[in-house]
Formats: sequence, C-alpha cells, structure tokens
Amino acid sequence: MWHNTYFVIPAVLLVAASLYASRTKQRVGHVPHVQGLPGRGLPLMDAAFLSGGPGRVFDTALIRMHLSERAVISRAGLVTLTGHKPYDAVDQAVLDAVGPGGSRELAPLRRAVMRSAAVQEIGDRLADRGLMRHPERLRRARTARRLLWLALLGVAVSTVLSHVLDDGGAGSDRPALWIPVVLLVFGGISLLVTWPAKGRITPAGRRQLSLMKVGTPWTPSAGLSPKTTGGVLLGALALGGLAAAGLEDDELRSAMLAAAAQDEAVKSAAASSYAASSSTGSSTSSPPSSCSSSGSPCGGSTAWCGSSHSGSSGCGGSSGSCGSSSSSCGSGSSSCGSSSSSCGSSSSSCGSSSSSCGGGGGCGS
Repeated sequence: MWHNTYFVIPAVLLVAASLYASRTKQRVGHVPHVQGLPGRGLPLMDAAFLSGGPGRVFDTALIRMHLSERAVISRAGLVTLTGHKPYDAVDQAVLDAVGPGGSRELAPLRRAVMRSAAVQEIGDRLADRGLMRHPERLRRARTARRLLWLALLGVAVSTVLSHVLDDGGAGSDRPALWIPVVLLVFGGISLLVTWPAKGRITPAGRRQLSLMKVGTPWTPSAGLSPKTTGGVLLGALALGGLAAAGLEDDELRSAMLAAAAQDEAVKSAAASSYAASSSTGSSTSSPPSSCSSSGSPCGGSTAWCGSSHSGSSGCGGSSGSCGSSSSSCGSGSSSCGSSSSSCGSSSSSCGSSSSSCGGGGGCGS
C-alpha cells in the first residue's frame, strides 16, 4: 500500500481546493438582506448603478445638477458649480470633488466621483439586497477555481511520477491506477458544481430592470430634488445612458462624450502598458495608476470595477478599463465600475457614454 502514498498530498490539496471553491461560490450568491423587488419604485441613483455602474451614477447626478441650475458644463468640459447645497450624498461627492475653486475639468471629476464612498456604497447596497453580485467575491471564486485546476494538475503529475519512479520491481505492486481516476472525477465534478456566475447583475436584478423598462417611460419617485425638472429624461438616462436620454443640449452631450473618450483612451493605454510589462515578467511593473491594488486590478480596496452586465472585473480596454465616462476605479471605497461595463462607456461605465461593461458589474450598460 505504501506505493499509493504518492497520492496522499495531491488528494489533500484537491479536497482543500474543492472545499474552498465551494465556499467562495456560496459567498457569491449570499444575500445578507433579502427583500422583494421594488418594482418601479427603485431610487434614481440605485437604478443608474444597477443599469450602468458608477459611471452612470455620475452622469445622472451631473445632469440632475445641470437641470436644477446648480452646475454648468461648458463645451470645453469645464464643470462650474452655481449652487452649493447638495441634495444627497452623491451631490455632496460632486461638491467635494470639485473643491473650493468651484470648477473642475469633467474627466478628472468623473473619476473622483466614481471612486467616492457615496457612489461605491450604492453598489454595496444593491448587492446586499441581491440585485448585484460583489465583484470581489466573484474574483475570489475565479481564483478558487484556478487553484482547483492546479490541484487537478498536481494529481495528473503525481500519477505520472508514481509510475516513473516506482517501476514495481521484484514483483512488488505498482501504484493503484484507480486512485488518481477517482480523484480526477471528483475534481471534475467540483469544477462543474463551482462554475462561476456570469455578470454583475443577478437574475433578480435583471428582472428589476425589466420591470422599469416596460410600459410607460420610467420616472423615478425618489432621487429628484425639488427644483429638478425632466424626471422622464433622468429616468431614461439612468436606465439607458446618455444616448437613450436624448439630451437636447448638444454642447453638454459633446462635452460628456469627449471626457468619456479621453478617459477611455487613458485607461486603455495604461491597461495595455501594464499587460505588456506583465507579459515580459518584469518584477518592477505595477498596475495602471487608476487600476492598481493587491488582488484587484482596480485600486485600493475598491470592489466595484467592471461592468454591471459583464463578468469581467478587470480594468482595461473598452470593457474593462476604469475611470471614463461611466466608470471608475481605485480608491479606498468599495465600488467602482462602469455604466455598462464598469469601464467602458456611459453605458459601460468607463468609456464612451454612448456605448453600453458591467456592470451584469464590476471595473452593465
């Protein structure tokens, strides 16, 4: 029987990896505060985050301030505040990001607001009630599956080595072949059982969005300041992005699209540079400035970096970069993503505001 001790360590590692993968999969689906769907009564900013991520929240908040004549956005992309009384926490995040000067360029303002705790907490709140999945938990589940694959590889390697090193000389028994077969079958079943959920938005979240998109145009019942007009426009913006809102102010739309494109270009270049340096095995390379952190491609303790509708949680490219028109990443907050992809466009949250990552994210159209 001692010949079969070759498989003891691989078996222990495989069982441990399977248990860890199962545990992380359960945490992805854990809902701390189970509630029924709010139907068409979802608050404005929650709807914006659910549909498009942090980038969509920023777009919605800024347009809301513009409609209530508390902010002016020039064609050159300069945001100037004309009122300093915030309506909610997101408004306060905009005021804080603009600073005492009273004006700031649109692109860096977007990134700062998307990183803010006020915006990131919206994603946490939606995840706690089961409408979205925590991107950090999704990342851990994917890591656990990679460990499970490595454990299976260890079983295969140990099988080969056991037959190479132990030739069964002098009539002794060779290692039992049925043991690694059982281990491989067990590992394969574990892989199937722990198959990761796709997308940031849960089935309940998708049903919630469908309830708001059918029938008459959605007008939010909460999240509109008393001086704000254009509730239908804001509802369309929150659910579909700048393209769906149909803004009549061409200068405003052009400025926001230009800022989104600028951020997308910067984030894509940074992500490409990081990917290139990583592929060369450079030990001194570091993640892009707005998407850096240990274990997460999106900075600090940020959890929401990725699209609401996309399964990707990374930062980079049109569907994964962070910080553009509809998305942003990095900071000590817990959320970062994009309108539609968490890093893509206004519909994708980190890119052009007319496209729609996600994000089902992190860093949903």
